[in-house]
Amino acid sequence: MTSTTGSRLRAWQAAALAAYRNASASDFLVTATPGAGKTAYALTVATELLQRRAVDRVIVVAPTDHLRNQWAEAAHRYGIQLDPTLTNAVGPVRPDLHGYVTTYAQVAAKPAIHEARTRAKRSLVILDEIHHAGDGLSWGEAVATAFDTAQRRLALTGTPFRTRPDERIPFVRYEDAGADGLASVADYTYGYRQALADGVVRPVVFAAYTGVSRWTNSAGEVVSASLSGQTTKGVEARAWRTALNPSGKWIPHVIAAMDERITHLRATTMPDAAGLVLASDQDDARAYADIVERITGSKPALILSDDRAASKKLARFTTSDERFAVCVRMISEGVDVPRAACLAWMTSYRTPLFFAQAVGRVVR
Repeated sequence: MTSTTGSRLRAWQAAALAAYRNASASDFLVTATPGAGKTAYALTVATELLQRRAVDRVIVVAPTDHLRNQWAEAAHRYGIQLDPTLTNAVGPVRPDLHGYVTTYAQVAAKPAIHEARTRAKRSLVILDEIHHAGDGLSWGEAVATAFDTAQRRLALTGTPFRTRPDERIPFVRYEDAGADGLASVADYTYGYRQALADGVVRPVVFAAYTGVSRWTNSAGEVVSASLSGQTTKGVEARAWRTALNPSGKWIPHVIAAMDERITHLRATTMPDAAGLVLASDQDDARAYADIVERITGSKPALILSDDRAASKKLARFTTSDERFAVCVRMISEGVDVPRAACLAWMTSYRTPLFFAQAVGRVVR
């Protein structure tokens, strides 16, 4: 096994590692801005614990199947061999491996088998983007059942998160956030401002494209509203639904501006710069992909969760010269695409957590 601690660590990773050593706790939560290097940090912790024989097994829980492969590939570079394909139908972990990578959905489907694997050896469980343990009604309970016997649990998240009192995520400390419920409390925090000052992430420039939406209401009246004006929430929502309609004029306008920006980046500082288009649903994503091809003359990567080849397409896009990728949520969290430089927010998702994670794709 190859150690990667020391000079190869970023300053925040070294500080977080020192904090982890000093805490010597069963549970440790790190909140680090997207793109800061949480995976490298976690694998450094895993390497050290394995070398000290504090643990004998490493289990990673990730939000998506694509991230299973990404984690396994990253772990391999640290000399840690993890199986990203282990299913619930298979019992023990292969003896020649250090552990495996699973998903929150897989744990929720059969927590007992993951509990048995955790109990079989002294285990470090890395809970990537741990807020996903609250995605399903019983997911948090399943995670608690599966990993309660782990020797160590290292939880990671890109942004602080809030939870209702009756939906606490296991292995996380909280503080009262008043009407907003409970707020997660990290043992180490590394925010975007610090990362930007350290040169770890790129600065983000928000380009707002305004306009006027017009639609016909249920009474047959033509209604119009500015996308940037003050109005009621209902009118604002309808105005944006109209703007995001693939048959309108707003989407092609924004795509053209995005294509121009990518061309500029490729000609100046980033020869492989790419753009990500986030859609509200798969129908819109397919329509947006057609618009991208019509406007730019190049076919984008269309990456949808119901496509069995989605992970392969995503992996190919990461290293290819394709200018655009269109998706719904598959590129919004955890996925590492360093050449992604532009993001078109064409989705109706409005949660702060999703927004922060999506923006994190273009700061790496």
